[in-house]
Amino acid sequence: MNEPLRPLTLGEILDRTVQLYRSRFLLFLGISVIPTGVIVALACLVGLVVAWWNIAGAGSVPEVAGYVLVGLFCVAVALVALPVLLAATALASAAMSHAASLVHLGQTTTIRDAYKSVWPRGWRYIWLSVLEGLIIGAVPIAIYIVLILLFAGAAALGEKAGMGDAAGGALFVLVLVLVVIALIIYVFWMLLRLSLAYPACVIEQIGAWTAVKRSSNLSYGTKGRIFVLYLLGAVLSWLLSMGITLPLTIILSMLLNSNDPQHAQAASIAIIFISYGVGLVIQALIRPVYGIALVIFYYDQRVRQEGFDIEWMMQQAGMVTTPQPAAQAVPWLPASPGNTMTPNFEPPQDVEFPQAKKPTSPASGESL
Repeated sequence: MNEPLRPLTLGEILDRTVQLYRSRFLLFLGISVIPTGVIVALACLVGLVVAWWNIAGAGSVPEVAGYVLVGLFCVAVALVALPVLLAATALASAAMSHAASLVHLGQTTTIRDAYKSVWPRGWRYIWLSVLEGLIIGAVPIAIYIVLILLFAGAAALGEKAGMGDAAGGALFVLVLVLVVIALIIYVFWMLLRLSLAYPACVIEQIGAWTAVKRSSNLSYGTKGRIFVLYLLGAVLSWLLSMGITLPLTIILSMLLNSNDPQHAQAASIAIIFISYGVGLVIQALIRPVYGIALVIFYYDQRVRQEGFDIEWMMQQAGMVTTPQPAAQAVPWLPASPGNTMTPNFEPPQDVEFPQAKKPTSPASGESL
């Protein structure tokens, strides 16, 4: 799949994405399955605890204490599950960008090598995910809450000033709708601006904040094409979900069709589990499409803005040497001779070197 780099149209990028995904299907699916496996493991653990509670734990404690224990359990699950899921998703996104970059440039890799290559800089990718979440999600939520409080205060002041309830309510609803529309536009706009942050962070090995700014610059002029990619991915995900969930739901409803309330409850629970499982499978299948396509968009923008195709041809011809990254300690572990990238070598301090003798004059025998 080693094709010369050149500016690509949207259709060519999508076609290239399908070719790479199909040629290395197990590689990309294996990278994508890791976060899905983490979600399934956490869900199974929670399900086992809930089942045990319904069978043995609920009747052994008072009702009020039971509600308290359930609340504490939910908080503990959130505190443990969210960081684990964030780390797994960040590492999977970085590994996907690394593998897609190598395959796009005609090289090979494996699932283990992809994760191994991004593991030493795992904290960087986790911090990048946190930054993206803060910029895309936390900022509009905070703005929305502040505006709601301001509007509520303004409505209270208007009511005291004698403004009619109908007029004040209509104005409040209108302003609220406009704010929601503006925040939705902001979320989509920032999502498009930051869509190339992971490829830039992984391929160029730069910091998280630098990758955010780099993505903002590289996405200039191609946000519309990236939006079409996300739109097609959402449509494909919906079609797969309907095509799998709907027939299974109909078949299961026909098999468990009975007036017995227990059968109806079992059918409802089975449908929920089927929908949840299908959603996870589709997510694992669709995630590589975004990862591969965004890497291709990244290289396409570098070709258009920076002439990377010429630089790549010069590197392939041996005319330009690629600088090697500086050796550094693995950040996941404390620095020690066993986990550093280079050995700790110090020259011996107790070695004495002989001093050179000064030449002497043949006539006088004195040193010159």
